[in-house]
This record gives sequence, C-alpha cells and structure tokens, in this order.
Amino acid sequence: MKALVYLGPGKKALEDRPKPELAAPTDAIVRLTRTTICGTDLHILKGDVPTCQPGRILGHEGVGIVDQAGPAVATFKPGDRVLISCISACGTCAYCRKLMYSHCTTGGWILGNTIDGTQAEFVRIPHADMSLYPIPDGADEEALVMLSDILPTGFECGVLNGKVAPGSTVAIVGAGPIGLAALLTAQFYAPAEIIMIDLDDNRLEMATRFGATATINSGDGNAPATVMKLTGGRGVDTAIEAVGIPATFELCEAIVAPGGTIANIGVHGTKVDLHLEHLWDRNVTITTRLVDTVSTPMLLNTLRAGRIDPKRLITHRFALDHILDAYETFAHAGSTRALKVIIEAHP
Repeated sequence: MKALVYLGPGKKALEDRPKPELAAPTDAIVRLTRTTICGTDLHILKGDVPTCQPGRILGHEGVGIVDQAGPAVATFKPGDRVLISCISACGTCAYCRKLMYSHCTTGGWILGNTIDGTQAEFVRIPHADMSLYPIPDGADEEALVMLSDILPTGFECGVLNGKVAPGSTVAIVGAGPIGLAALLTAQFYAPAEIIMIDLDDNRLEMATRFGATATINSGDGNAPATVMKLTGGRGVDTAIEAVGIPATFELCEAIVAPGGTIANIGVHGTKVDLHLEHLWDRNVTITTRLVDTVSTPMLLNTLRAGRIDPKRLITHRFALDHILDAYETFAHAGSTRALKVIIEAHP
C-alpha cells in the first residue's frame, strides 16, 4: 500500500509499505477513504516530537471502511463506515476510567506517533470499539474528518479548559485550523467577545467570517496594547494559545485578565518563559491538555443537527499520490491560503 513515511527531521517520502495486519483481538484494519494533515505532523517533521521515530507512517485523522475486525471487536464489522479518533483508548485502565483517554496506558495519541498512522491506504486501529465511531447515514465524510482531531482539540483543550462562559471575553492566539476550531466551538457558550490574533490577514479575514468579533494582526508588536484597549484595560477572561511557540504563549500571559485562564493547545518544542514576576498575584489559571476526544459524540450530534459546519475549514483537496504536494501547500499556508487539506486515499 502507499503511505507517507517520516524519515527524520525535515524528511518524508511516499513509500510502498505492507498492508497492516491484526495484532490483537481488539484491533481493526480500516481502509482509508479520506485523511488530512495536522499541524502536529509539521511539528514532527521539525523534530519537536521525539516519540515519533524515523520510519513511522504519519497521520492520526481520517474516515474509512472497516476491512477486518478482530474476534473481540463487538461494535464494528467489515464494511462499516467509521470515523477514526486521533486518540486510541482501552476504556478500562486507570486513566480511561477518569475519561483521560489521551493518557490510556496502552493507547492515547499513538497513531502516527508510536505506531503507524492514517496517511496511508490502510491503518491498524487498536482498541477499535473505543477508538472508532460509526458514520451516520448521509453524513459528509469530509466534514467528519474534522472531528478526528481539530474540533475536539479546539473544544476540549481551548474552550472547556479555558472556561469560556456566556458574556465572557476570549482571545485566541493563532488563527490556523486549531484556532479556528476553537473559534467555532467557543460560540456554543455565547461569549460577548472573541478576539482573534494572528500574523496572517487572510486567516484573520476568515476568522471574521467564522464569528470573531475583532481581529488583530500582531506583526507590529502592539497586540497586548490593542487587546487592552478593546477590553477597557482589563484583559481577557480566556486566552487560548493555538500555535505552540514561546512568543504566542507569552502574548497570552500579557493579555489575560486577573482571575482569567490561559488555555494552552499548541505543541511546544522549546521552553517558554513563565513570567511569574507579573502573574504571581493575578489569580490566573494555566491549563495544558492533550485532547481526550470525550466530546466527539456530542460534536457528532451537533454536526448531524447542522449546528456547526467544520467543512468550512477545508481549502484544498489532493489524492494520496500527491500527498507531498499537499504537505507543501499546508506548510506554506501564508502563500497558499491553506487551512485544512483533504487527502483522498480511496475516494
């Protein structure tokens, strides 16, 4: 089968690989129909994720059709259309019992990290009963790909951890796909203001269409002052970091109001300074999280009811044969205006 393989920092290739086989009775083999590229895949290619070793097939998102199901898989059978969760969960370990599926002792974020992932024609899914979701009849598969990772990530790590509430003020630093997913799902809670901050005017324009009440291009270095002006000098109740670099986290530190929350989503590959000399007396909460995907069933229902349209995040489509072109497009979003790219494996 064809697969996108990580070969070390800065290196990747489309290779022929053997079709995966069942390794445990709880496994399923899924034939991919659609997958995508995540910002985390770019972090891997930068060398920011040492758990992902050269030779690994990348990707942790997608939809497809069950090709094989192990004898202990009770919920799915060959031919079923499924959504693949970016998080694999056994459902029985101590962390799973706390609904912290991201820290499952035999799962968590393993796809495209410590086991082969979804940017291929087939993928092995451990703990299939807990790690797959049936696709409702008539559902749009492209929209569902957005529920593998970015929508639950933006919602759980940003909106829920950030304690977004009716009438509150929210700033989202980073208007890429994850930041825009946080923007879409923050509106479930009717905050009074959602301020999007980014360096890319195209993405800020997109954020306005998606519901942002104000946008700030931080390229002039005056974003903190602009936020303070917009909030009457108070700052924001929730600052969501959706990039994963020191400058954006420190920007969140500068704009959070007393009693507010900094909710980190970004994947950080280098250290960040925590300015306690400014924050020690401000009753600020800082949260970190890897998505647990506990919200996926709710988001599926919301999508089915037409309350959210994640397909708006999709800007480009490629065949799996052209996934290297897709990576170039996604990695140079400033010039290509890419948000999410869809890769068709078996259209």
